[in-house]
Amino acid sequence: MLRLLARTDALLRGTSTGGFRSLPALVGTAIVFGLFYGALMGTFGGLAGPRIWQVVYSATKVPLLLLATFGLSLPSFFVLNTLLGVRSDFGPAVRALSSAQAGLTVILASFAPFTLLWYASSADYPSAILFNAAMFGTASFSAQVLLRRGYRPLIDRNAKHRWLLRIWLVIYAFVGIQMGWLLRPFIGAPEQPVQFFRVGSWDNAYVIVVKMIWNVLSRG
Repeated sequence: MLRLLARTDALLRGTSTGGFRSLPALVGTAIVFGLFYGALMGTFGGLAGPRIWQVVYSATKVPLLLLATFGLSLPSFFVLNTLLGVRSDFGPAVRALSSAQAGLTVILASFAPFTLLWYASSADYPSAILFNAAMFGTASFSAQVLLRRGYRPLIDRNAKHRWLLRIWLVIYAFVGIQMGWLLRPFIGAPEQPVQFFRVGSWDNAYVIVVKMIWNVLSRG
């Protein structure tokens, strides 16, 4: 445990040794800390009866969301790196992206006390959703520091990587929003049955958003 904490600290400081920069180690970090925060998310509404399964489901979904989004975004990013002539840098680029993913889950896990305090202070389900969304947003924004730090040598080597980094963020966000929609609920309303997938979860998130905007405009 102490060794894991020491390596995690090195990851955040940008002083990770070569072994911890390996993809399996970074993926393992994302899974461990993602499971931790996901399990905590699922404690909203208590642990009695079937609610304990929500803890299991939520714990599974956080690393699944991040890793699936990452995996689905990589093929198009690989093609773009190839088209722009920087395919030889793809390995270091993936390591930089993976380090940021791992760092995101570590930052998210560090917010666990705030989430517990919020759950203890409010029983409002929509507020719990918004609070966790704020935690994910803050962790994602903070992880940009790690991502830019890891990408700095690549950008210094070739300015094309600056644009590729921006494109990656757009691709990742686009895929992540849809994945988040498919995998909901991450918290689970206490008054509803515990489910891994919500009914109608395979809808398109962007179509739903457009319909919501259209309904608002049509009422006006």
